[in-house]
Amino acid sequence: MTASAIPGESIDLQIADLLSEVHFPTNKDALVDAAREAGASNEVLAMLDGMPEQDYVDIDSVTRLISGNYGPGLGA
Repeated sequence: MTASAIPGESIDLQIADLLSEVHFPTNKDALVDAAREAGASNEVLAMLDGMPEQDYVDIDSVTRLISGNYGPGLGA
């Protein structure tokens, strides 16, 4: 994944691309750091930063939380 591709993508695609590059299990801080390094938008950074401080075992555990908090479609 190239960092330059991330900012131009929709929020859904930014999250999907980011999560596909993260090694699970992981925690919230690692997700936020990975998003920042990838050049994710402020909206994506805010979504990830607003997640509970816990360990996430897989992509689904993150996308369920994001879509539950921010509406249908996000993170799908």
